[in-house]
Amino acid sequence: MESTSSVFSPLHGGLVFVERAAEVPAAPTTATTQPTEPKTEKKSSKSAEEPAPAAADALSVIARPPSSLSLDERVQLCMSIGEETITADDLRKLLDRKPNPIAYDGFEPSGRMHIAQGILKSINVNKLTNAGCTFIFWVADWFAMLNNKMDGDLRKIKKVGEYMVEVWKAAGMNLEHVKFLWSSEEINRNPNEYWMRVMDIARKNNLTRIKRCAQIMGRSESDEQPAAQIFYPCMQCADIFFLKADICQLGMDQRKVNVLAREYCDDIKMKNKPVIISHPMLPGLKEGQEKMSKSDPASAIFMEDSETEVNAKIKGAYCPPAVVEGNPCLQYVKHLVFGKFGKFEVSRTEANGGNKVFNSFEEVAVDYASGALHPGDVKSSLAKAVNAMIEPVRQHFKNDARARELLTTIKAYKVTK
Repeated sequence: MESTSSVFSPLHGGLVFVERAAEVPAAPTTATTQPTEPKTEKKSSKSAEEPAPAAADALSVIARPPSSLSLDERVQLCMSIGEETITADDLRKLLDRKPNPIAYDGFEPSGRMHIAQGILKSINVNKLTNAGCTFIFWVADWFAMLNNKMDGDLRKIKKVGEYMVEVWKAAGMNLEHVKFLWSSEEINRNPNEYWMRVMDIARKNNLTRIKRCAQIMGRSESDEQPAAQIFYPCMQCADIFFLKADICQLGMDQRKVNVLAREYCDDIKMKNKPVIISHPMLPGLKEGQEKMSKSDPASAIFMEDSETEVNAKIKGAYCPPAVVEGNPCLQYVKHLVFGKFGKFEVSRTEANGGNKVFNSFEEVAVDYASGALHPGDVKSSLAKAVNAMIEPVRQHFKNDARARELLTTIKAYKVTK
């Protein structure tokens, strides 16, 4: 994705964004016995005078070699994440021209982390980093305050953010090409670039268009919204450009603001738009819950739940016999178990069909729809798989004093919608 810098021009009535091509790492050169002066590229005087953005400085410490996968393999791996990719053609072009794209996701620190955030995210991040991406976790503390999480108490929000980072570090994610950035810290390092971008996005969109993005905050357009929440979509859209993100890898519930960013590229005549890879939303454990929610603890499996708690929650989950569509247990098998292990192992007595290893979700769906696979067997095998996924997180919060203290602290916080 091509990045931009901003300058203030009274001749143009304010902010002007100047597009500049992203730098491509130079090919390695053969070593010589005599030291030589480092070769420098010719740059315009304007580029030389401009300081590098704070977020880009933070990223420089995790520069990496390109992926060993072929272009087709990289494209396929990235697209396996998404329920929707906008667009597949843009993704291929991006991966072809840029060996190390930047992908990002932002999270509000808003309470304990459930498996949709923890396990599904770690699976997706590993796929993207294997495809050559550097992944940024944007710990959105200011956004949580705007959205009144933890009653807008920034001190509590930061504690929750620290806890979330501890979970991700123990969740089976390859952290070699992952960076955690706090929105408050990075924005304060380069406020002019950030807030000028926010204002420009706000200037180029009307209130109706911005309010259509209310879903990203877990709210509807009809909800009463304080002015702070009108800021939110403009800021989230600005994040993408501030972080120089090539790929927006968020959930389907964030789709509208990511599309807003692509529309904004048309406004500022930016050729290379951010690619949107939207993962599906995992449903809650109860019937009719389209999204797992931490505000209803009985409908969510948390990353540090005990084995007993996981077993009890899955045992009581909605799992109608022979019904595949709208079945949360089967959705967890599809996106979590196959995403993590590549197979689903079902343990059952010989009288009930004996043990069986499913190598694709399609095999599971066929057996379940026909009645050959019973809900009870799905639940017990799913519980075993989920417990295996989160056991390293449990151990981390048991054995690490700081992590244990953070969990105790945030468990005492009241979760607000």
